[in-house]
Amino acid sequence: MKSLRCIIVDDEELARTLLENYVSKMPNLELVAKCKNPLEAMAVLQSEKIDLMFLDIQMPELTGVEFLKTMNDKPMVIFTTAYADYALEGYALDVVDYLLKPFGLDRFIQAVNKAVARTSGESEKETTSATKKNYLLVKSEHKVHKIYFEDINYIQGMREYVAFHTPEGRILSLNALKKLELELPSDEFIRIHKSYIVPIKKIKTLEGNLLHIGKEKLPIGAMYKDAVLSRVF
Repeated sequence: MKSLRCIIVDDEELARTLLENYVSKMPNLELVAKCKNPLEAMAVLQSEKIDLMFLDIQMPELTGVEFLKTMNDKPMVIFTTAYADYALEGYALDVVDYLLKPFGLDRFIQAVNKAVARTSGESEKETTSATKKNYLLVKSEHKVHKIYFEDINYIQGMREYVAFHTPEGRILSLNALKKLELELPSDEFIRIHKSYIVPIKKIKTLEGNLLHIGKEKLPIGAMYKDAVLSRVF
């Protein structure tokens, strides 16, 4: 297996040195750069192919969490932080692992092994398309819910919130339909209204300007009707 090309992003020199020492002991890691802040890391990520990023959270100007949220095409990430408060958010951002400082080499190796396992699980994408993600991680009421696409009946926009309607009930989350529309696979979901996104395969009946999704009847917005008719019926 080829080495994972990695970078270290931490504003503390001692932390960067420790991580560099740990990385040097791992034959499956290749250190590309050490960065003092996210802006330095951004420059590296734009010029180098990076597989794995060891990312501190509490840094001046831009936190690790904020930095990660700015990235569209991000590498695998292992958070390294002295603060346990961000573990939930780390899970929601789909990071590989969350190393709480101070951590030893054994815990570091565990985290790296998770990254290696994730890479191995996706190795076929070198010759075929990447394995399709079939779920969303949704934060709601201090919990993170793993919602599979197949369990979504429809998604409803409610100002600054969205409601995921599933067979188990409604899950309310701080989000925007416009953002979700980009995250969801376009071959499985369609926007039918400024307030609704629905799974295409669950559309059963068209009645005037209403779509039947199970027992619900949802309106089709005028600007979305042509797309709905051409793709669904």
